[in-house]
This record gives sequence, structure tokens and C-alpha cells, in this order.
Amino acid sequence: MRREYIDSMPDLHATWLSHLRRQQQRWLDALPSQCAVCGRWPGPRICRDCHARWAQHKHRCHSCALPLPALVSLCGNCLKQPPRLKRCTAALDYAYPWQNLITRYKFQADLGLARSLGRLMASHPEVREQLRACDALLPMPASAQRVRERGFDHSLLLARSLSEQYDRPLPLLSETVQRQHLELPQHASSREQRLRQLRGIFSLTPARQALVKGREILLLDDVMTTGATLDALAGCLLSAGAASVSAVVLARTP
Repeated sequence: MRREYIDSMPDLHATWLSHLRRQQQRWLDALPSQCAVCGRWPGPRICRDCHARWAQHKHRCHSCALPLPALVSLCGNCLKQPPRLKRCTAALDYAYPWQNLITRYKFQADLGLARSLGRLMASHPEVREQLRACDALLPMPASAQRVRERGFDHSLLLARSLSEQYDRPLPLLSETVQRQHLELPQHASSREQRLRQLRGIFSLTPARQALVKGREILLLDDVMTTGATLDALAGCLLSAGAASVSAVVLARTP
């Protein structure tokens, strides 16, 4: 009887830590700021009007997040060659004004945007549905050299922001998968170059495989172009024993 009581006790440390982080976030959100889109002062980094105008939800392909007509669940490419992702959701189109904000965040180190972009993702109903269905969140791994060049891991910061704004503590697998460095950046590569470069780029040590085996893994990335990188990572995780792999991305290229 005593054992059952102990097992049912909540993790008080994790509960209070989550509470303190949420309280800190509310304090930060209360500070006056300027909208990064329209320049309105004072207000949040992404004001309500800009969110309502530029972040409207679209019906998308269930597997690759390309915009589709209503009632169509899969695009032609995914019907012909199904990706290894169980599902993929995009919060935004990679278009004005979001490509400018993502560039500022990713390449100009405007780290304050991470919290606002994470909040924007968390407000998307399909993103929240994916969070409820997963066992753990895995941000797109970055090579050690790329992190040194930028000075931060942009996918990890975005994943932390999204996780902190979710209803329950979500395991974050931030160092589970290793990624080799590519000399040619993916955004400057053709689809054929991407596919060649991505062969064997991701790996897990045997000790890390236990973290994904039998679990529903949700990947997070900032921008999805062809989906080749996410598909390669999904293949690596499925080979390591993951039950399924889905993805959420901040923005999808048209």
C-alpha cells in the first residue's frame, strides 16, 4: 500500500520548476516591447493584429504540410512516394513577414524572437494536437560547427519555448541524435544535393537508442523546404526503434 502511494506522488521538483518558468515567462511578457512586424509600441514582439493578419491557418497536406484545397488530405507527391513522417504540421508559410523574422532570429541572433515564435507555434491547434499525441520533442539536431558559427542552437531554443508554453512538461531530447557537419548549407542546396548529402548524416549511439525505442517522437524544425532533412532524421529514428515520428515546423516554403 505504501509503495503504491509513493509511486503515485507527483514529481514535485519538475512541477515547481515548470511553475517558476511559467511565472518568469509571464513577467517577461509583461515588459513593454515593440512589434517586430509593424513596429507598434508598446506591445508584444508579434502583436495581435499582425498575428491575425499574417498567421492565418491553412489546410495542408497531412504528410508534408504543403497548402492544399479543402477536403484533400495528401498531395500528389506524398501519394506517389509516402514520406517516413507519420504527420507534419506547419504553423506558417515561409513568406512575408515571417521569412524576415526567421532570418533575424536565425542569422542575426535576435534571440528574443524565440519566445514569440514559440508562442505563435503553440497557438496553432494542429501543433497542440501533435504535442498531445507525442511522448517526446526532438529539435532538429545541429552540427557542433554550425552551433559555434552562430553562437546558439536555434532549433533547441525554439523547442524550449514551445515546450514551456505547453500544458504539461514534455521531455526534450536535445542531445539524442548526432549530426555530421555539411560544408554546403542546406538552404543553398538543390534537392538532388540534399539527398546525396543526407545519406548517413544522422546517427545514434546504442546507449541513446533506448531514449527513442518504442516512443512517439515529435520533431521540430524552423523551416521546411523539401522535407528531405526531416525524412532522413525520421528514418534514423525509426531504424533505432521509434514507434513513430511526426514533425512540426515553424514555416513551410511554398
